Amino acid sequence: MTQALYQKAKDFVLHKVQVGDWKPGDLIASENQLVQTLGMSRMTVNRALRELADEGRLVRVNGVGTFVAEHKPQSNLMRISNIGDEIAARGHRYECRMLHMGRELASMSIAAAMGLATGTSVFHLLCVHLEEGVPVQLEDRYVNPELIPKLLEQDFGAQLQPASYLLQVVRPDEMEHIVEAGHPNEQEARLLQMETNEACLVLLRRTWTAERAVTYVRLVHPSSRYRLGSRVKV
Repeated sequence: MTQALYQKAKDFVLHKVQVGDWKPGDLIASENQLVQTLGMSRMTVNRALRELADEGRLVRVNGVGTFVAEHKPQSNLMRISNIGDEIAARGHRYECRMLHMGRELASMSIAAAMGLATGTSVFHLLCVHLEEGVPVQLEDRYVNPELIPKLLEQDFGAQLQPASYLLQVVRPDEMEHIVEAGHPNEQEARLLQMETNEACLVLLRRTWTAERAVTYVRLVHPSSRYRLGSRVKV
């Protein structure tokens, strides 16, 4: 079968990246330059670049150009990880911006997720985690006050993150992870500095100890900057 022209254009760009001619963060040749170099139509080249951007290989910025995507960090899906430690292990600068800390009455959905009665008092935290000044995770967490009574007294930041503090106080014996693909709402898009039509990865995590819910957290990641995965022996 004859290879489609747009696939040849994709292969040309990927080869340039693989051999190091275009490195992560580099501005690649413009559409017009690629049209001339490859002898293809602008529509064909545009489709190739658009698909590579959808696959996370390129980043297209309106009015500026197309860039080689940076390598996306990966979080281990099979354990409770501390994103601050992950970022530090890569030798990058980590920052945690706490946006909200308070006590509130659990809504029907939050109560159901934590196995509590609707209206039960819970702690609510909202924070953004940044790598080299770029938001990579939005943490929206609910915590059982009976198990973590001093949560709101903590000074969370670069030196102490909610996840690490929770593990210091209570070691859960059961955990559930659910991964969803979707789009951020307006608040999430604003806090993560992305568009509402951009794809995001959402990790829903619940933990229990002695069959009592410890925490329910929703972690939102821009899919262009982050990925979730794991490696286990089988």
